[in-house]
Amino acid sequence: MTSVPMDHGLLLAGLLFAVGLAGVLVRRNILYVLMSLEIMMNSAALAFVVAGARWSQPDGQIVFIFIVTVAAAEVAVGLALVYQMFKRMKTLDADAASLMRG
Repeated sequence: MTSVPMDHGLLLAGLLFAVGLAGVLVRRNILYVLMSLEIMMNSAALAFVVAGARWSQPDGQIVFIFIVTVAAAEVAVGLALVYQMFKRMKTLDADAASLMRG
């Protein structure tokens, strides 16, 4: 069985990170921004897994589990904030979030 070269895995992780960063910077809809953040976190997880596979160490998979756990918590908190924002303002525009005051 052949494995994917480390260069290709890291290139894919870098491209995914760039796509996620572009989504965060360009989009105004909060849901798209959260999805772009998820893409960025998954690209970092992919980079750890590729590096761990390259050196035959389980560290990459362990860090991947931590990243997935943090991503799940981020989704839970992010969707709660999105729900409250939509409930109060009837929009998901990121610029409208500056109007939310405690």
